Amino acid sequence: MADVLNVEQRGQTGSAATRRLRRSGSIPAVLYGHGEETQHLAIPATQVKAVARNRSKMVELSGDVKDTALVSEMQWDPLGIEVLHMDLIRVNLKEKVDVTVAIQAHGDPVGVREGGVYVENAHDVEVRCSAGSIPENIALNVNELHMGQSLLASDLELPEGVELLTSADTVVAHVEEPRAELEEEQPAEAGVGAEPEVISKGGEEKEQD
Repeated sequence: MADVLNVEQRGQTGSAATRRLRRSGSIPAVLYGHGEETQHLAIPATQVKAVARNRSKMVELSGDVKDTALVSEMQWDPLGIEVLHMDLIRVNLKEKVDVTVAIQAHGDPVGVREGGVYVENAHDVEVRCSAGSIPENIALNVNELHMGQSLLASDLELPEGVELLTSADTVVAHVEEPRAELEEEQPAEAGVGAEPEVISKGGEEKEQD
């Protein structure tokens, strides 16, 4: 179910106006798309935080504007703690949209039981689907992942009607040998530990004492 945002239209824009808006407990946002006029909105910060926490893609707008929208972008403060601004795109629930969806790994990799370390190479992928059928996440079964093996984007379990846009050969997870073992296997570099060659100003090698 889409999150509901109670929006108000805001008449003033600009840096000073947005600072006042944030101090009052609201977040500035813009709504655009479908060839309609761009609307400048104010949304309660608590509701915006809920959308960010839930990683919601679709939202229902109520209040001054009643519409269905896709969360296009959130702008964060330098520390990544507070949302400063949000972009919303009008959508029809049946139209196709391109979105980023989180990868949700499940299972117990065989390679970990073999002594390896499980590594996530990608946390999300780009997909295309109808706006009303955006999945919360894309599943990845890691049960049969052995040490030294990788899983690709093509191994993701895509729901019906969801098309993968990320390159199919993108590595999304692998199991590697523990780092200590890798370092032990690597041969020492040539010259490591050797005495440095000392050259005199005249360019001749100086004798060692």
